[in-house]
Amino acid sequence: MDLDLTLGQITLRLLLAVLLGAVLGIEREVMGKPAGLRTHMMVSMGAAAFTLVTLEIFSSVRQVMENTRSDPIRIVEGIIGGIGFLGAGTIIRSRGSVEGITTAASIWVVGAVGLACGAGYFKVAGIIVAFAMVIISGVGRLEDRFIRRSENNRRRRARPA
Repeated sequence: MDLDLTLGQITLRLLLAVLLGAVLGIEREVMGKPAGLRTHMMVSMGAAAFTLVTLEIFSSVRQVMENTRSDPIRIVEGIIGGIGFLGAGTIIRSRGSVEGITTAASIWVVGAVGLACGAGYFKVAGIIVAFAMVIISGVGRLEDRFIRRSENNRRRRARPA
């Protein structure tokens, strides 16, 4: 594995991670969620940066010690754990309800976007963001529409005549 990324390639991977993270972050920001634009951009870029650094280290070690046994996938495990910790911090339990789970999930997904960008899988990153936007925005609207309607119907039926 000879990984000689140019400065332009590294910059492109990091920039794309930032931009795609921003797509999801903007939606969270607009919805007034605790982890918004900057958080999503930073998580995505951080995941891409860790991926790039890991690939560079792996490539360097392989050049020095050809028969070395190293596992660059371990960085993915570390990123997932760290992002899980960030996501857990966005989940709030208040008065019997739990809030922030979707934001936590979007932070986790944006970490995957950063990993994909860092590894150079731009198509995968784009598809992840497209699906995530459909889930966060489109499915969220459907939930609001049908859950509100369902709750209103239950309230009407529960009222004494």
